Amino acid sequence: MPRIGFPELMVLLVIALVIFGPGKLPQVGKSVGEAINEFKKASSELTKGNTSEEKVEEKKEEK
Repeated sequence: MPRIGFPELMVLLVIALVIFGPGKLPQVGKSVGEAINEFKKASSELTKGNTSEEKVEEKKEEK
C-alpha cells in the first residue's frame, strides 16, 4: 500500500478546502478526528473482550 507523502497531503488539503470552504473545514476535521477516535476505542474494546473470553475458556479447560 503506497504511503501518502507531503505533496499528496497538500493536494488533498487543497481539494478539501475547495469542497468544504474555510468555514466548514475545522468542523469536518473535528468530525473525522472523533470518528477515528471512536473506531480506535471500539476496536480496542473488541480486542480486550476477546482476550477476556479466551482467559475464561482457558480456566474452563483447566477444570
